Amino acid sequence: MLVMNIQQIMATLPHRYPFLLVDRIEELEEGKRVAGYKNVTVNEPFFQGHFPGHPIMPGVLIVEAMAQVGGAYVSVIDEIGDDRVTYFVGIDSARFRKPVVPGDILRMELELVSKRRGIYQFSGVAYVGDTKVAEAELKATFADK
Repeated sequence: MLVMNIQQIMATLPHRYPFLLVDRIEELEEGKRVAGYKNVTVNEPFFQGHFPGHPIMPGVLIVEAMAQVGGAYVSVIDEIGDDRVTYFVGIDSARFRKPVVPGDILRMELELVSKRRGIYQFSGVAYVGDTKVAEAELKATFADK
């Protein structure tokens, strides 16, 4: 079930091209989980330099895409306003299993592990098809702009 299309995501997240890395949110379960997608295309600007003749999506951008899915979840569930900005406070246990290349559809699944004192902790896994390509534990908080 489509929960958020690109227009709704752009109304929720402050990111814009070339740094908006989520195309749709298809699952959002309050207090539990969220799943979103990034359609990886050859015209992404990072492919010009990573790597010419052998394009691979940088792992740090896969983690950022997971974080944006988590940010969309928090913004919707906890109604974070435009006067707030998201800050990473931790990235743990990041692992990159397989390369993500142009033409792939990156599916990011995040489970809410905890929410304490304004810090949200997610366990994230990224897939291409049924293949796990990356995983990380993500922590973020919100602050006034």
